[in-house]
Amino acid sequence: MKINALHYITTSPEAAELACQGGVRWVQLRVKNQPPAIWKQLALDTQAVCRRHGATLLINDNPRLAQEIGADGVHVGATDMPPAEAREMLGPRFIIGGTANTFADVQRLAAAGVDYVGLGPFRFTSTKEKLSPILGLAGYAEIMRQCRAAGLAVPVLGIGGIALGDVAALLETGLHGVAVSGAIGSAADPEESARLFIRELSAVNPI
Repeated sequence: MKINALHYITTSPEAAELACQGGVRWVQLRVKNQPPAIWKQLALDTQAVCRRHGATLLINDNPRLAQEIGADGVHVGATDMPPAEAREMLGPRFIIGGTANTFADVQRLAAAGVDYVGLGPFRFTSTKEKLSPILGLAGYAEIMRQCRAAGLAVPVLGIGGIALGDVAALLETGLHGVAVSGAIGSAADPEESARLFIRELSAVNPI
């Protein structure tokens, strides 16, 4: 299974449309504090966007909804449904990603059979509640060194306040790619921002 090097995290189908027009092909829908009916409609509308653009859609923190609408997968956080339980529910064909903050987290997720790991946060970000300890570049370098020493091959993506200018240094640590939200969604030109991220990432890990 090929895990894209650029994951775009959004709360709306409209933002997903702009990002996909810029070349994004991996979208994670993150919805918080909304009733189930609204969450489902946002998921269906975002799924329609992804299908038009040939993009992969993951639902954050809701394996049951991902299964119900036939999304491509799910991303589960540290306090969400355990990855092994999500796998049992969804089966082998669904993509399952997990959230990590330490090397021990990455080890645990890899053992649970996730398809990729979102490791962070890189720096402070206002899009995430209950933020884990900041890793910074040195934190990524050390955790990725430990992953290599342990022979862990699961793709690891940096996440949390990442800007375009951070990409090259982050990839040098051994990360597979990055997950971003505001760097694309809040940009003056989201399509152009997406294109720039893709260009930067493709220099190391073709998308």
